[in-house]
Amino acid sequence: MNAKMTLTAVCSAVALSLVTGTAALASSGATNKVFVSGPLILLFLGFCALVVVIQCIPAIIMLYGMIKGTVSAVKDERVEVRK
Repeated sequence: MNAKMTLTAVCSAVALSLVTGTAALASSGATNKVFVSGPLILLFLGFCALVVVIQCIPAIIMLYGMIKGTVSAVKDERVEVRK
């Protein structure tokens, strides 16, 4: 067997092994466990969501200002061209 055929055989074997492989070992046995969050965990997650929402408000205001500025600049440019 020459080197090219050996490389082809090894690549084919690796590809076949990857395609026909079974599920990951970490996924077995943990599917029947139910996680119940306590009220403190839910309160913490609610606080995190509130922080994200409050940080989005200035971003939305800034985006509105940028769009308004761009539109007004285009309007001013059109008025100057017509004069």
